[in-house]
Amino acid sequence: MAVKGQKFHHYPESVKREAIRLHVEEKWPYREITEHLGIHDTGRVKKWMRKYREEGERVFED
Repeated sequence: MAVKGQKFHHYPESVKREAIRLHVEEKWPYREITEHLGIHDTGRVKKWMRKYREEGERVFED
């Protein structure tokens, strides 16, 4: 649930792809990925990974 005054961060497709690549190919832990790419929420990368495992490359289609 959104909180009044809360700001949402939008991450471009390139950041999402890089986060997934780092985790899948390079075996980086989520914490290191978020620090390296400047993502504010570790859970965000976990959500991207779950969707990627479920949907594959279709996850990047808008």
